[in-house]
Amino acid sequence: MNKTSSLLLLTIALGNLTTGCSSDESMSNKANAEKSAAIQAEKARHKTMSAGNIAEHGSGQMQHSMPMSGDGQMQHAMPAESTGAVQSDASEIGRRADDLPAPLNRTQAQLVSVDLYTDELVAEMMPGVTYQYWTYNGKVPGPFIRVRAGDQVEIHLNHGKPDAAGAAHSEHTAAQHTADGHSAHSIDLHAVVGPGGGAPLMQVEQGEQKSFSFKATHPGIYVYHCASPHAPTHIANGMYGMILVESEQGLAKVDREFYVMQGDFYTSGKYGDKGLQAFSKDKMLAEKPEYFLFNGRVNSLSGERALKAKVGEKIRLFVGVGSHVAANFHIIGAIFDSLYQDGAIMNPPLKNVQTTVIAPGSAVMIEFTAEVPGKYLLVDHSLTRAIDKGALAELVIEGSASPELYQAVGH
Repeated sequence: MNKTSSLLLLTIALGNLTTGCSSDESMSNKANAEKSAAIQAEKARHKTMSAGNIAEHGSGQMQHSMPMSGDGQMQHAMPAESTGAVQSDASEIGRRADDLPAPLNRTQAQLVSVDLYTDELVAEMMPGVTYQYWTYNGKVPGPFIRVRAGDQVEIHLNHGKPDAAGAAHSEHTAAQHTADGHSAHSIDLHAVVGPGGGAPLMQVEQGEQKSFSFKATHPGIYVYHCASPHAPTHIANGMYGMILVESEQGLAKVDREFYVMQGDFYTSGKYGDKGLQAFSKDKMLAEKPEYFLFNGRVNSLSGERALKAKVGEKIRLFVGVGSHVAANFHIIGAIFDSLYQDGAIMNPPLKNVQTTVIAPGSAVMIEFTAEVPGKYLLVDHSLTRAIDKGALAELVIEGSASPELYQAVGH
């Protein structure tokens, strides 16, 4: 028996012993240890895959195309990662902030088809720390969905990657999925008018694919998330994203758009503890996360992956909270020219805003112009979350500006 087969048998055996997300909320220490061991086995199995299979299993890439059918309907596949994204590294869980579709340039309502799949994968939360994320399309947050008011929107959801690259996912047994708490996944879109935001129609079990359609009737920027039992666990593990419903008139032109979501994560170990970290339901129930993260991991939007713009450019941010704790969003050294609170993009914006509170399951749209070059920090202004728990990103503005705007004064 080879190493991979042995690990799979170990995973199955441990999965039959562990309790699922919907079991007694006070799991025993033994069960926690067994579940952690099962995740370790899954991680080891990933390491035995070929480099090509790992890339396919972990990548969130899909082709971006909008071909017109003969009846004028639009077939809209989700966009690929941005050019600078690392496609072959299965450990990259964070979605780049510039990975979102371009503003719509049409005046007629159309059919928009959105293809999503679920994937549970082990990835790096910070150097030396890994975690088993539950995702839409292999990234946190899930794909940014962009439609227009009046569009008919079809959502297609697969439990597992719907092609040969998802074969490793299908090796999981039904018992394993149940024990780990993801025997079913679904999607609840806050932009949907109807029971459960579509979730009652979209409870998708292992290997299944389901679809539903809705008419986008209310312009705004909305959150979507998984709503399968135990829904708070699915969300805490990374199953959330945003959908923008543009107005019929569209949005005003800007130079840059960015997609940022804050999430709180509940690991068995403390912030920075090394090794594969198990999910702690007890910490989630106590509302005591170890990590507050922008786009899935520590420094996901820093360094080479920082948000980038030039002096004089108008920037639009879509910022949301995917999981359970409200954010206090602030950019150190910037003032929001326009803030559209609670996703209400049709309302008159607030002007000259310093910090905004974003509720769990809500989003805002922010617009401002970069006037002075340099590095700006995006933070949760409950600053221990930024300095000690990960809620920190970078915005780099290049170019030059008038000295009267910002300069040191000698004495």
